[in-house]
Amino acid sequence: MLIFPCGRKKQSLLDLRKIFQIFAMTNIDYTNFPRAGIIRRLASWLYDTLVAIAVYMVAGAISFLVFGFLFDHGIIANKGFEHAFDLKSSSYIYSLLVDGFAWFWVGYFFIFFWVKSGQTIGMKAWRLRVQNQDGSLMDKSTALKRLLPTLLGLGNLWLLVNRQQKLSLQDKFTNTEVVVLSNTANRGR
Repeated sequence: MLIFPCGRKKQSLLDLRKIFQIFAMTNIDYTNFPRAGIIRRLASWLYDTLVAIAVYMVAGAISFLVFGFLFDHGIIANKGFEHAFDLKSSSYIYSLLVDGFAWFWVGYFFIFFWVKSGQTIGMKAWRLRVQNQDGSLMDKSTALKRLLPTLLGLGNLWLLVNRQQKLSLQDKFTNTEVVVLSNTANRGR
């Protein structure tokens, strides 16, 4: 044990080195992990759905507040409506802009985490990682292509048909896979 001038005891340098190695793991071969089955994927999907709902609600509130501000200050013509919500509901363009902004941020949530670490919050909790089939992280275009056929998680139901390969619909379209990480590999990310 090392004793520092303030009088507190600290872990030895050897223990600190071991802790650093666990958190700084960069030489993991991600091609050797098994592909995830449907139960683990759906559990992760449930977690991520709750987060996606929260992202949608915050982004939707922000977009509607901006829309309401523009409506109240006459920047958007009221077209005879007294409330901004009525105008939004009657116009496909305004609805698309306000709701599209919120959906954009939900998509960005998934793409950001898939590209950055291969794991969303739900995937991290269930030790899952989405990656290219060579073990590398996806790029933004692959993540965007993967997002579209995900179909709100329904693409995972393809695993019921494709039990041997454990590839979902979005995996097949984008040449990606979802693998189950070991505890050590999941912690090191």
